[in-house]
Amino acid sequence: MPAALTDLEREILDYLVRFLRTNTFQPSIREIGEAFDIKSTKTVSEYLKNLAEKGYLERDPSRSRGVRILGEDLHSHAVSVPCYSFLPDDRRGFSTDGVEAYLSLDRRMSGPKGCYFVRVRGDEFAGVGLQAGDLLLVEPTSSQEPREGDLVVLRTNAGPRLFRYVRNGREHDLRPARTTDRTLTVRTLAELDLSARVVGLYRSFEEAGVPSSLVAH
Repeated sequence: MPAALTDLEREILDYLVRFLRTNTFQPSIREIGEAFDIKSTKTVSEYLKNLAEKGYLERDPSRSRGVRILGEDLHSHAVSVPCYSFLPDDRRGFSTDGVEAYLSLDRRMSGPKGCYFVRVRGDEFAGVGLQAGDLLLVEPTSSQEPREGDLVVLRTNAGPRLFRYVRNGREHDLRPARTTDRTLTVRTLAELDLSARVVGLYRSFEEAGVPSSLVAH
């Protein structure tokens, strides 16, 4: 698995992918610098060197556009979605900490901008019927009212937690994914600090690995 990227390294890699999909050739060192307001071409080269050392690309330093991206679906219909090994805490801002891979997914299946995957580990979410290895596609949201049966992520004092939303008469029940958590019951949704909801579930029926509709890079 490639090493984790810093936020700027991830932004530069995403820029390289978008540029190549649009133009069918890579940007020059100078064009990369202009895109990120980096005035030194040496600094840009160092970022590309880091990306190469971490296994995300190969480059020929003797050529201005001598970059080859590794493990990436470069078709224009594909988008790159981060996959976390746990529910990320958006109160501190998203980062590459906990990102185990980036998955290329058809744009029509990826949800709105900002979506991310969470891979289920063991029986941590057994309370809502999820299995080890399931990939949850999660959409950040704070204002949309959940629908009956939705899986939602709440901000709690213990960190982000996954619940299933169920309407209970005039009240709202949040049934926990973790069997060690308790059910929450509130009178109004305004009492909840909702951060995201699950918009997709990808489950592999093979023994292991990433579902065939996804490409890891």
